[in-house]
Amino acid sequence: MSQGDERGYGSEPGGRTEDAYSTIGGTRQTRTRLPGGDDGAGYGHRPARGSRSLVMAVGIVVLLVAAIAFANLGGGDDTASGGGGNAEKPAAAAPGATAATGTDPVRGKNGAIPSGFAHDEQGAQSAAANYAVALGSAEMFDKERRDAILQATHDPAVVQGLRVDMEKAYSPQFLANIGLNEDGSAPNGMTFVSRTMPVGTKVTAGAEDSTTVEVWCTGLVGMAGEGSTKPVTATWFTITQTLKWVGDDWKIESSSQSEGPTPVNGDNRASSADAIAGAVNGYGGFTYAR
Repeated sequence: MSQGDERGYGSEPGGRTEDAYSTIGGTRQTRTRLPGGDDGAGYGHRPARGSRSLVMAVGIVVLLVAAIAFANLGGGDDTASGGGGNAEKPAAAAPGATAATGTDPVRGKNGAIPSGFAHDEQGAQSAAANYAVALGSAEMFDKERRDAILQATHDPAVVQGLRVDMEKAYSPQFLANIGLNEDGSAPNGMTFVSRTMPVGTKVTAGAEDSTTVEVWCTGLVGMAGEGSTKPVTATWFTITQTLKWVGDDWKIESSSQSEGPTPVNGDNRASSADAIAGAVNGYGGFTYAR
């Protein structure tokens, strides 16, 4: 498990992988593995609600949809891939399915984002988990950091178009609606919280150089501080990423997000805004592997 300081992300060339490729496919379930040893970075999350129209670029949906919902403080219409009352009952998990599995995590970094994932099923799942965390971070609200995150996580063929659409989406009016300054920073005395925490990953389709991975996540979004009218809340959602093998690493071609699966809320008492802000500033994030 590696902790970070939630600073920005770079866009230097990613690391390389020395692992041989093994066939990707099936629906084998895995869980995230919290490796130790190197310094990672914290990221954030925006839950999945609200309009998606602002974030479509070359078929890519980024996690901005939840921040839009946060700004509107209302529900939305989500096309969940696995929800609904008529959904097929999932198969029982295999014994030991909750245990962390897999080899040592990657040691390469593209800025603060892990890189150099193995050219196999495990590498694709690890890449998807780390990319979900980065794209759900508070750093996405800063233009320079957002551009670096998009460069580090996406297929270069779609990055420029996505940057243009993101520039329109993260407009001054949108930032003002969620209580942020024009440059994406939080007002004095406030802490903007946006974090994604993957719970598990699953490959749903794939070939040698292309695969689809679902990442089940929980996350936090809101404004912590005295007098905040949009307190930090927790949500559950699933991100589906189509990954392509580009330049010796996995990169996102397209992604989508749906609500849930969501467990029943516990009886934990909500903490104060100061306690939440202190936790966000004091606890770093993780580098994820299987």
